[in-house]
Amino acid sequence: MNKELDDILKDRESWFAWKNIKPIYDLVQEIKSIKIDDIEFCIDDCITITHKQKLPKDYLDKLDSCLKSLIPWRKGPFKIFNQTIDTEWQSFIKYDIIKNHFDIKGKIVADVGCNNGYYMFRMTKEKPKKLVGFDPSPLFKLQFEIINHFIKSKITYHMLGVEHIDIYHHKFDTIFMLGVLYHRPDPIGTLKMLNRSLNKNGEIIIDTFIIDGYDDICLTPQNRYAKMPNIYFIPTISALSNWLNRAGFFDIQLLDTTITTKDEQRATSWTFEQSLDDFLDKNDKNKTVEGYQAPKRAYIKAKKK
Repeated sequence: MNKELDDILKDRESWFAWKNIKPIYDLVQEIKSIKIDDIEFCIDDCITITHKQKLPKDYLDKLDSCLKSLIPWRKGPFKIFNQTIDTEWQSFIKYDIIKNHFDIKGKIVADVGCNNGYYMFRMTKEKPKKLVGFDPSPLFKLQFEIINHFIKSKITYHMLGVEHIDIYHHKFDTIFMLGVLYHRPDPIGTLKMLNRSLNKNGEIIIDTFIIDGYDDICLTPQNRYAKMPNIYFIPTISALSNWLNRAGFFDIQLLDTTITTKDEQRATSWTFEQSLDDFLDKNDKNKTVEGYQAPKRAYIKAKKK
């Protein structure tokens, strides 16, 4: 056993006692304490949970209050009984890009920065041996718990960050890290962590912001990028490939590049008040409000050397 990791996990569980989280935690526990039989679910673009019969109004009202206390919902969408959670991201768009590029049947899989587990719920249909999610947010963990209360998957979810993956209890065959790398002040160090955390012949699938160009360079935003303060480095594809090589990866495959549009990311009543459209220049949607190139992503698969 890894005492260091166990101590971190124990400390993270105490985060549910934070004054802004405790009332939400209590609502989630109340819903989880109510036994509802004959649940059915469909894991597809919208993860849908249904019941064969009409549920009591007081229960649905409690559930609705619980779900709304968990705002902002970023990844999804979900539909739970009579309530559709219209998330900020239409996450099936990203999943559709990567789903034909991996085979995780019988494999040990990690999703780093897993948010509320939407992608992991989708991955359960591929029959992996084990699915482990890493995300330090107690709010996202509670979103996962309320969904998993009905689905009852065997997913393991830890309030841990990528910095904990290479001290985890075991290694992985496949690691997904979607929309995380640009939040890391040491991208090569982060990729090295992923490399150390893979089994022999393991692979990663990542997506990250990129800038156009053929030189081995990256953008370092001065203060914010698309109003986000925690964006550190945005490379060209060539520079990103160099990072991966330096981190010990080979067979680097560019799966796709996409420009983020408001069809994929937008504000709803279940999210923040602002989203992509507010982050772009009003007169030129090809630029952020700071004047940088508008968000564009590269999807990459690479193998451990």
